Amino acid sequence: MAHENKIRILIVYDSNGGNTYRMAQQIGRGVESQSGCSAVLRSAPRVGDRSADRLPAVPDSGAPHVEQADLLDCDGLIIGSPTHFGNMSASLKHFLDQSTEHWFAGTLTGKPAAAFTSTGSMHGGQEATLLSMMVPLLHHGMLICGLPYSNPELMQTTRGGTPYGASHVSGEDGKAPLSDAETRLCRALGSRVAGLALQLAAGQGKVGS
Repeated sequence: MAHENKIRILIVYDSNGGNTYRMAQQIGRGVESQSGCSAVLRSAPRVGDRSADRLPAVPDSGAPHVEQADLLDCDGLIIGSPTHFGNMSASLKHFLDQSTEHWFAGTLTGKPAAAFTSTGSMHGGQEATLLSMMVPLLHHGMLICGLPYSNPELMQTTRGGTPYGASHVSGEDGKAPLSDAETRLCRALGSRVAGLALQLAAGQGKVGS
């Protein structure tokens, strides 16, 4: 549902070296380029951290930790992860695995969703990761948004960027900054999900369950 008359797009990411966090920030800018939309950035707690008695509300760097309650208030969801053997990270998957109550309740059904990823190498499994990340979103009944080729950067990029979602090639040392094309595609993805959420809200809410 909208909060304070704004459409809220939840961006949940896991990050090893900060690359997917930087992507999340650019995607958030794309979300907020749509009037009436707000980006909510949250980080997935590390799987090993969950054995602690209590997690800090904000990790050492990046956005606050995500909670299952955050899914209740969002009008759209964008998830991001580094590529781990052609799949999302264990930390992000663990968060999604805890969302069964929302699956039963249909909390996310009919809401727009998208995915983004970062790898060290050009052929590090970006597209496999993005496609695998869509599977739990489809099980929740969400509407998957990719990037259409009306975005010229998809043809012009020499690094990241796919029709399945935004991506980044960080290089062998993991320190390559986002290229101009990667940045524009991140923003385009955020804008597209937010735009669809606005259209759904104008049409009396989410698509039927």
